Amino acid sequence: MENSIIRTRDAHVNESLRFKNTDWALILGASSGFGGATALELARHGMNICGVHLDRAVTMPNAERIKKEVAQAGVKALFFNVNAADEQKRGEVLDALQSELKSVPGSFVRVMMHSLAFGTLKSYFDPNPAEMITKAQVEMTMDVMANSVIYWAQGVYSRGLFKRGSRIFAMTSSGGRKQLPSYGAVSAAKAALESHMRQLNAELALDGITANSVMAGVTHTPAQQKIAHAQSMLDVAKAKNPHNRLTTPEDVAKAIVLFSHEYANFVGGQVLGVDGGEDSVEFVGQKNARDMG
Repeated sequence: MENSIIRTRDAHVNESLRFKNTDWALILGASSGFGGATALELARHGMNICGVHLDRAVTMPNAERIKKEVAQAGVKALFFNVNAADEQKRGEVLDALQSELKSVPGSFVRVMMHSLAFGTLKSYFDPNPAEMITKAQVEMTMDVMANSVIYWAQGVYSRGLFKRGSRIFAMTSSGGRKQLPSYGAVSAAKAALESHMRQLNAELALDGITANSVMAGVTHTPAQQKIAHAQSMLDVAKAKNPHNRLTTPEDVAKAIVLFSHEYANFVGGQVLGVDGGEDSVEFVGQKNARDMG
């Protein structure tokens, strides 16, 4: 996982895709996985980064590394180690971001990315009632992984930090329409997140702001490793994928760079697949996408 994020450090940067020094990205979940990779890729293309993450001592070194590499790209780096679902902390982060943007005329949030992966992985039913998922756990999962995108977008909008050309992205997965053991609450949150994103797009399009969900293929991330049968998921995904490999956080990061530019102004309200075609292939025991026997 560590290597998959770092690889973009030496990657070629397409100068035609470089952003202005007035462009900012607000990334929720910026210290690892898709959020971390996207922070680095956007920074290397000239975008300033405001990263929100929640890390304790054991994972803080990776968060600090990403912050350092963002700054080394020559852009501004504001990072906040706070609970993104906390209303007061959300206000504090957005007020600080607003103050920073005011220091350079014309600055705005070009990209807002929701990549929060914190939910409860428990079954709805169990012979032992104490092992069943609780109301509080379901509501927490929905709040963090789905509903929070509304509140963050409202906060950015009400402070005037969006403008025409802004993009809102949220990470979803095929789990929003497929079931896995102990995945019910997260699956429901992903389905709700996609609905929220369609609604954001419907209400903000006339302001020139688009919203899209991004559905990555199965990816080896810290969040994925917490799912039951994680290694089997990785093995099957690789066998299904026409490219005979897993999706990486960098694949998603590069797609977000592309969709953040002006040529994508009319792409909205969609679920953008970044999986190499993995979701279009059924698994029937093949060793790879060409071996269906």
